[in-house]
Amino acid sequence: MSKKENARAMVLGAAAGRTNKELAQALGLSVRQVQRLKKALKEEGPAGLVHGNRGSKPEHALEQDVSQRIIELYKSKYEGFNFSHFHEKLVEVEGLEVSRSTVGRVLKARGYASPKKRRPPKHRSRRERRGREGAMIQIDGSPHDWLEGRGPRLCLVGGIDDATGKVVGAIFRQYEDAQGYFLMMRQVIRRYGIPETVYHDRHGIFVRDPKEEESLLEQLEGRRAPTQFGRLMEELGVRQIQANSPQAKGRIERLWGTFQDRLVSELRLAGASTLEQANEQLLRVVAEHNQRFHRLPGDPQSAFRKPEKLLDMDSFFCFKYKRSVAGDNTVSFFGTIIQIGPGPGGRSYAGCWVDVQERFDGSLHVYYKDAHLAKTPPPEVSPSVIRVRHPNGRYTEECQWTAPKQAYVRQKAAVVPATSQTVKKQSCKPAPNHPWRRTWVTKSQTS
Repeated sequence: MSKKENARAMVLGAAAGRTNKELAQALGLSVRQVQRLKKALKEEGPAGLVHGNRGSKPEHALEQDVSQRIIELYKSKYEGFNFSHFHEKLVEVEGLEVSRSTVGRVLKARGYASPKKRRPPKHRSRRERRGREGAMIQIDGSPHDWLEGRGPRLCLVGGIDDATGKVVGAIFRQYEDAQGYFLMMRQVIRRYGIPETVYHDRHGIFVRDPKEEESLLEQLEGRRAPTQFGRLMEELGVRQIQANSPQAKGRIERLWGTFQDRLVSELRLAGASTLEQANEQLLRVVAEHNQRFHRLPGDPQSAFRKPEKLLDMDSFFCFKYKRSVAGDNTVSFFGTIIQIGPGPGGRSYAGCWVDVQERFDGSLHVYYKDAHLAKTPPPEVSPSVIRVRHPNGRYTEECQWTAPKQAYVRQKAAVVPATSQTVKKQSCKPAPNHPWRRTWVTKSQTS
């Protein structure tokens, strides 16, 4: 018997001269319950106060073989999954109709803990979601060991809609670079349309360093030239908003926390070990994520603008550079000479400023205003990575500083044991007439 049942037996055993109402007030029960307990105590003794189901197995209890299968699946196939994600896989893939709390109770009884940690809540000022889908998308990159050592360290570049929480674009890259954001935005425009605003941090891909000196062309135009991504947003008519802290773009930061848990587990389950395999699995995981976590916007009317039918996507999603045409109607682009043919009526373009487009298939295209003047054929194998270039020929900080860098390791000199045959290092002794040995006489000393 429990302490509570022993106390009831003592009160009911000494109930001589007390009414059922007084006993009910002493025990905190109703009069009807006191009558039932007194009858059970009289017929069965103190054992009659014990609940009848004590010690019996509940009808809805989990079978032992099901519990053992849950443990075996978590130890082998789904190792490292958090409890909620593991429960989803049990229901959808393994066909086990168990509740989330049951899975957690079974695993905790065996000493397992969910790898998803919860931090203590912090006070934040709430920013309401945008009312319409496409009114704002938050974009960011997340360098992480997504393949858990099975392959190279990758960076996930993605964007999330602020109104619906839907992942509108995502792609794995070798590292966070401008081309990755171009390809991600191309996905957004193809699937949904052109958004009104993009919300990002102050990475060099989006914002020019204010300490950087202005070029001669910038001084002539009277304004700082935007980055390649900024130029793309201007051409598409998309407004950029800069975040001052990671907490300001909390929706996509929380998305990275979810993906670094769920997506990593899905990639492990699929055995992905290359960049291509990771991108293939990413499409499926993003579709499942949007279906599960998507919410309806406040305004059903979408803010995405459909691109024009005649819009040449390749001419927008490329890197553009200003060049001056030489006297022989050629354009030099980092070692490549592009010959420009005569214009209408045999016109010469010498001295004109033209735009050179470096497209992602490796080809170069030269435009004067809206006229296409010349192009170079793409290489047989398209380059996987194209970086933004600096006028001096080096790659700019828009993408290079996020590339993985190898730490410099100082090599220790080999220790040679001293012997009689060891050659001593020859010392350099200055000559007698060396300037170091001359006496300097100032003009004040000679006067």
